[in-house]
Amino acid sequence: MIPISDSPRSRTIPLVNWTLILLNVMIFLFELSLPSRTLDRFLFTWGAVPVRIWGALLGQADPFWLVTLITSQFLHGGWTHILGNMLYLWVFGDNVEDRMGHLRYLVFYLLCGVIAGLIQTFVLFGSRVPLIGASGAIAGVLGAYLVLFPGARVTVLAPYFFFGLGFFEVPAALLLVMWFLLQFINGMAAITTASPSVGGIGWWAHIGGFVAGWLLVRLFARRPPPRPAWPPDWYGW
Repeated sequence: MIPISDSPRSRTIPLVNWTLILLNVMIFLFELSLPSRTLDRFLFTWGAVPVRIWGALLGQADPFWLVTLITSQFLHGGWTHILGNMLYLWVFGDNVEDRMGHLRYLVFYLLCGVIAGLIQTFVLFGSRVPLIGASGAIAGVLGAYLVLFPGARVTVLAPYFFFGLGFFEVPAALLLVMWFLLQFINGMAAITTASPSVGGIGWWAHIGGFVAGWLLVRLFARRPPPRPAWPPDWYGW
């Protein structure tokens, strides 16, 4: 199921969310402009390489490499990678930013991405393949959304029977729980097949980011202002 839009309307302009999307797209376009070898060096320098991260944490490597837990969140490996990530951020990020405020949302987003990167590097601790992508940070946004707007309605594009694709409305809680279970199932399967020399989807970054967002959201979110008694709200706490 591909999310297209959601029912809650943001009360504020999601400046941080839009800026994050713009930065990701601009950096990806910069990546496309680089020759192949230069791009490889660029990703290897600014991506989060697990063996370097562990070396920095243990005091055996340059502490600079810890910065890549943030810079790697703005790198992507292809059109499918960035378009999927930015679509999820566009649909779910604005309302989370609305509830947290701009600065707290930015800190929350980056923190979830760092935690997600650490979880993934723990799974692939000996890997020399750079971890890249905003998926872990966006997974944190999804975890926060599940807490803040469990009853929201999300319009998705999904297949039905043998007739092709159609648009449907589903509860946010159902969509996000299904998304998390899919990540968990694939993450468990990936543990037995993970190789230090091979990249792939960072399932455990998704899992770690989602759980981090779910746990941290109440530290960052503000209580919403009172709403009229009618019509009732079904998507907030």
